[in-house]
Amino acid sequence: MLMLDLQVRIPSKVETPAGSPVRQPQTEVPPSLIAALIDLHVIRCFQSVLIHVQMLWELMLLGEPVVVMAPSPTFSSETVLALVSTIAPLHYCGDYRPYFTIHDSEFKEYTTRTQAPPNVILGVTNPFFIKTFQCWPHIIRLGDLKMSGDLPKQVKVKKLAKLKTLDTKTGIYTAYKTFLHKDKALIKRLLKGIQKKRPSEVQSAILRRHLLEQTQSFILPLERYLESLMPPQRSMSPWKTPPQIRSFSQDEFMKTLEQAGPQLTLKGDWTGLYRRFFRSPNFDGWYRFRHREMTQKVECLHLEAICAADLLTWTKDKSEVEIVDLILKLREKLTRARKHQLPVKEELLERLEQSIQTIISSLPEDLQTLLHRQ
Repeated sequence: MLMLDLQVRIPSKVETPAGSPVRQPQTEVPPSLIAALIDLHVIRCFQSVLIHVQMLWELMLLGEPVVVMAPSPTFSSETVLALVSTIAPLHYCGDYRPYFTIHDSEFKEYTTRTQAPPNVILGVTNPFFIKTFQCWPHIIRLGDLKMSGDLPKQVKVKKLAKLKTLDTKTGIYTAYKTFLHKDKALIKRLLKGIQKKRPSEVQSAILRRHLLEQTQSFILPLERYLESLMPPQRSMSPWKTPPQIRSFSQDEFMKTLEQAGPQLTLKGDWTGLYRRFFRSPNFDGWYRFRHREMTQKVECLHLEAICAADLLTWTKDKSEVEIVDLILKLREKLTRARKHQLPVKEELLERLEQSIQTIISSLPEDLQTLLHRQ
């Protein structure tokens, strides 16, 4: 049975480091919670790959297929979770298996050479996997964990062709070239911290803050661009269908980077990184979620416009058919707001419900009876 030594810090309900919180399916662990669970283990997991933190962050951001080969199930699991958490609060939308064995049902699917590896991170310990996963583009081979206070030997990036024998040395086997340059000051600070035996909690906090700021900086231009796609509030009319959210244009977004690009000291090919990100499952998952949020916002604004309107006066010169049509549409909107739990005040919904009843009361009795039955 796999046992993980995890110390838990549950984030508060209002803890939303990247603006809007990411709602996760109940079967998954949110990245913010993963980060909280392994805060004390991050520096331990990455101690031998600190000079490659930038590469690891990019591989996670882009949802690249990665195999982590570790000496124990615990180390394998902690490292995979640490990797997933590097892009928090952005949700990692690929699959990840902290401890993967030959008995897993997807073993044949993941080891076939007839198709490209899926977007998944696998944590393994069996040396047999070295040959099995030679077709994968990124393999991280880790050695035994040592926290003696001595400067840990940093693993090298090696060519995948060298991954042949079961006694393959530790290293990162990949042909990947980072889009952004390393933050040498951060690496130097962390390595110096190990030499001076700085507490792992402090080391992890330094690394976590750097990763968080880098992710937020990357996402901020995307968030700003999304805001520009929203229809203006003044365009909301209670008598018309709510306006549409403009479509996401990659080329249009790229043009905004000149004025609203990432505010970081890291140099490199940010444009290339965004274009690669657009092809990743993480972008697809992020955009779907944010678009759903924006759609709900439009619905809320439209609902507010309806509640602020004098609906009864509008009905004075309208036919009974038009009035009944309005009532049915308002009821549908009210039902949808409650069913989908739109973030609107209950008093607003109650006011709309009262307005519907007032309009119904202005109609002939036979129509009132018919509408009350529905």
